[in-house]
Amino acid sequence: MKIAPTRIANFQHQRRFLSAVTAVLTSSFISQLVWPFIETQPAFGATSAYCQLSKEQVNQKEDLRRAALSGKRESQQAYFAVLSKHAREIAQCRQRTWPGTQAMWLRLYPCDVRPGEIDRVLDKVVNKGYNQVYIETFYDGQVLLPVADNPTAWPSVVRNRGYEKYDLLEKAIAKGKQRGLKVYAWLFTMNFGYTYSQRPDRQQALAINGKNQTTLTVVQDPGINDEFAEVPGNQAFIDPYSPQARQDYSLLVNQIVKRKPQGMLFDYIRYLRGVGPASVATKVQDLWIYGPASQQVLLQRANNQQGRDLIQRYLTKGFINPNDVQAVVKQYPTEKEPLWQGRTPRPIPIATPASRRENAVSRSASTTPATNKPNAARPTPKPTPPLPDTGILQKDLWTLSVAHAVQGILDFLGIAIQPAQRMGIPVGAVFFPNGNQTINQGGFDSRLQPWDKFPAAVEFHAMSYGNCGDVSCIVPQVQRTVSLAPAGAKIIPAIAGDWGKPLKNRPSLEIQMQAIRSATPQINAVSHFAFGWQEPEDERARQTCRL
Repeated sequence: MKIAPTRIANFQHQRRFLSAVTAVLTSSFISQLVWPFIETQPAFGATSAYCQLSKEQVNQKEDLRRAALSGKRESQQAYFAVLSKHAREIAQCRQRTWPGTQAMWLRLYPCDVRPGEIDRVLDKVVNKGYNQVYIETFYDGQVLLPVADNPTAWPSVVRNRGYEKYDLLEKAIAKGKQRGLKVYAWLFTMNFGYTYSQRPDRQQALAINGKNQTTLTVVQDPGINDEFAEVPGNQAFIDPYSPQARQDYSLLVNQIVKRKPQGMLFDYIRYLRGVGPASVATKVQDLWIYGPASQQVLLQRANNQQGRDLIQRYLTKGFINPNDVQAVVKQYPTEKEPLWQGRTPRPIPIATPASRRENAVSRSASTTPATNKPNAARPTPKPTPPLPDTGILQKDLWTLSVAHAVQGILDFLGIAIQPAQRMGIPVGAVFFPNGNQTINQGGFDSRLQPWDKFPAAVEFHAMSYGNCGDVSCIVPQVQRTVSLAPAGAKIIPAIAGDWGKPLKNRPSLEIQMQAIRSATPQINAVSHFAFGWQEPEDERARQTCRL
């Protein structure tokens, strides 16, 4: 996230280690005082506008978590009891409070394998009133699988010695369920990451444009991170038509499915966003369709030899001219005109009664009345049919090329979601609401994100990350999604920010949510990017610590 998505996929490198450590409660104290407290204490929290737990509840649970680290049975039972209690409270509150689903985007780090760390992080998620969490599982060219059980093309997130069998994803899913959290695995899709791009055996799987550039060698904007949640330098997009890329990704998804998440989110279902003028695709060389597999499939879209030859010329030069058209017509004279998928042949004139009479008169006039013999003059040779209009052909070739690039995205998404769907696991697609726009005359947003063509059965996670200082650039993105999404689609806007204060030129989460509810009352699910934005010091400490 798709800030994702996508993503401020870097998840802020700005946190400070928390130094607070309180005294561990003794076993006798827990057995004598804590259990009665848990059983009789009324719910402080889960009564706020967004189901957030009270400070008293938060502190009590944290004390119990620390005590449970002692390994004593009584301490652990007390902690588990309060987890169940808070899970019930949040569930009840969410049933009567808008939105019914409130989710958070979360990245885990190697240091989260420390005893009690995942518990602490997920407790914070619950404390804020969330009932779903999206755990980043495949991102930046690494995967949240243990080294000892990682047959994929990517390295594991946790590569520390002694933790080869530690399955951080599996543990996070289990601990999330224990807290009443529905845990989704969140994956990058067409962005395979830098590590993949450095493999000599995967070079032909990378997306290539008409200038023979990959998404790593093309110029990227280092300031794009805050606005679009992208991390320059680590965006290695693949050719969605590549059989190797499809095979690698299917294996990855199947490994994630084995951990039985309660949902899966697919992010980066698109191409790279270009910089400056390159943010708009206006010519075929701008498209990421020059990989071997993509070119092969595009040429196969031709319906005759004239069409195939002309497509090849268009790809090679970036345009065609009348000489190209004349050359292919001459080379394949038995074909009437160049044809490919989506192109309708020119209509052939049909003889009418009037035209037949004219032809009869013409034949009659070609004989002499006196002798009824044919005139000595030779018949007029059949005129050469005019060449197809080059301008029309070039426009049709541009349309074909864009449609081909888009179809690659849709096909890859279809392959990606199959393993989860076979297991009955809900899937969602993460996207930018403006990523499917046409721009000016014949131009397209370079991401070519055809989210309005995604299957209606998937969840629509619209990254509504406008950053203009107020909601005037956020709400329209949600409204656009509602207006263009397939009928019946479940729409879950993703917004970025923090509770109670503006952040990065965006209003507080409360203000954004109130505006979305007012403008689109049919929406009943919202997600927040991200844990690291709400807990920057905590995030930094977890990211930079050493095991």
